[in-house]
Amino acid sequence: MGTDHQPAIDANDHAQRKVLLWVLVLNAGLGVTLLIGGLASDSSSLIANSLDNFSDAVAYAVSFLAVTRGARWKAAAAAITGVMLLLAGGVIVDALRRFVSGSEPLGMSMMMLAAVAVAINVLCVKLLRSHRGEDVNLRAAWTMSLNDFVSNFGIFAAGGLVLVVGSNWPDLAVAFCIALVAVYGGISTLRDAAQTQRAASSNKGHAHD
Repeated sequence: MGTDHQPAIDANDHAQRKVLLWVLVLNAGLGVTLLIGGLASDSSSLIANSLDNFSDAVAYAVSFLAVTRGARWKAAAAAITGVMLLLAGGVIVDALRRFVSGSEPLGMSMMMLAAVAVAINVLCVKLLRSHRGEDVNLRAAWTMSLNDFVSNFGIFAAGGLVLVVGSNWPDLAVAFCIALVAVYGGISTLRDAAQTQRAASSNKGHAHD
């Protein structure tokens, strides 16, 4: 039998799982709220961020299951997180569609929902702060929360610009930027996962020597 699975849950593992469960629930709930709000306010950036939050929630669920596993399992889980972030970059298609067909985003709704999202992001960052250096999955969770924090500030600013200029381009520009941030975060997480995988394989090889 392999040694990669570690069924015992120590105090630190329990703390990590508790934090990941909290951020999972918060991101899933925020994803639903932003999706409904984005559709109601015709905002591409809110819809983009809702999809990003849904992908985050799935990644947190995978990370939650990975806490009590070995390094190679955790690296594989982080790789899934990276892929989910890359998939969030698909919102570029929606932004381009709205650029061609037109949209009428509601700036005030964007600002109100973005303010709520920023508050939740701050809470997630505080929950993850003390655990971010412990393993690859917690670092991935930290990266996603920071990405969301920046994205929601962008949506807030875009909502203000929509009110001022009376155009949809601020909303579309931020949606595009959210996609780029998600892609960058996905690439960074995949690199981290690959390094962890190589380190785990190297350590296993030395153990067999």
